[in-house]
Amino acid sequence: MSDIEKNTPTRKSGIFYGYWMVAISVLCLGLFSGSGVGAFSLFVTNLQTAFGWGRGQIMLAFTIYYLLTGLAAPLVGWLVDRYGVRGVITGGSLIAALGFASLYTLQGLWHFYLAYFFIGIGHAAIGQVPASTMVSNWFVKRRGTAIGIMSTGIGIGILVLAPLIGSFLIPNFGWQISYAALGLCNLALMPLALFVVRTKPSDMGLNPDGIVYDKNIARLEASHIDTRGLSLRMAIGTSAFWFLCTAFLFNGFSAMGVIQAQVPHLQDKGFSLVLASSAVTGLGLGSAIGKFFFGWLCDIIKAKQACAISLVLLVIATVALILIKPGAPMVIIWLYAIVLGLGSGGWLPTLAMMVNRNFGQASYGAILGMISLAQAIGVAAGPLFAGYMYDTMATYHWAFIIMLSLYAIAIPAVLAVRRPKSLV
Repeated sequence: MSDIEKNTPTRKSGIFYGYWMVAISVLCLGLFSGSGVGAFSLFVTNLQTAFGWGRGQIMLAFTIYYLLTGLAAPLVGWLVDRYGVRGVITGGSLIAALGFASLYTLQGLWHFYLAYFFIGIGHAAIGQVPASTMVSNWFVKRRGTAIGIMSTGIGIGILVLAPLIGSFLIPNFGWQISYAALGLCNLALMPLALFVVRTKPSDMGLNPDGIVYDKNIARLEASHIDTRGLSLRMAIGTSAFWFLCTAFLFNGFSAMGVIQAQVPHLQDKGFSLVLASSAVTGLGLGSAIGKFFFGWLCDIIKAKQACAISLVLLVIATVALILIKPGAPMVIIWLYAIVLGLGSGGWLPTLAMMVNRNFGQASYGAILGMISLAQAIGVAAGPLFAGYMYDTMATYHWAFIIMLSLYAIAIPAVLAVRRPKSLV
């Protein structure tokens, strides 16, 4: 056999193991979004009735939860870069499961806040940082599409768990059993993390995309892939890093503020919990489609352009929610929710691709973790702001107007991102 033939890449027969990593990443993000973000607002009115808490008090738990997912993200990224994803995901699923299970015997606000403190830590360890690091390691040529498929987990989780919780478990078994069920869902991830997850293909003697090379060339290419890119310290010194932090801070604030307020807002307008929770289902459907679409789009156009398109969709959805009138037909709510889902579906695949293309793979987990922290601060603050605005003004209207205006900062910021000269 000639040297040319030996060095030509081929594919191994059978199912590439990286596809299992994509499947598990979908499950990780599904649990993160479905049991954390998607389910939270479904409990609001039940907790108000049971304990007499204000919506601002309840939303403070979500602020604690998502702030912890952000604060823990840089540490999670460092642990993933240093030790791999298997132990991180295993520990995260256990911590989140225990947090949810404890809410079955909810004792008061202190307990509510403490539970979501630990759920936030656990979800940081099963969320976008370990999942996208794992998928980015296993795929190179079609990384955008692979990350897009991975990201559909966020929408699928909401699509599956929102109707399960809002339309079946809470009406038939109560909110306590529903929290216990969320604990079991998170616990189910543990055995998969322990026995199936591998951080990168070299852990199994494989190469990205399932391609087989001459062993010496494969070793050199793997070394090149592992070391190329900026360190976290170098990334922090670039304008691209700070533009991304700014864009995703305001995007997180506005998008999640609307997402967590939509169910109680629609209930205030006279819609039933079942009908209002269908908005969350529509959000999940749109998000699943949007995440795959924007992941694919990142292989076609610049990731920052794809991100800007997703932000424009969020603007349209927010305006639509403001304009929904009492007694509007269900199809209007579904159309609004699907557009909101399509727009919200853009953040993870575009963020992951922008981090990869602008900073490289060497410190991917740590850099993504820091930008995720900025986003998490916005996500944590948005629902809290909306809740207290409601408690003060008895309406979400002006909170939505303020959130809408912040996209005028987020869209130009993301379009201003330029690849650092050291990676050009």
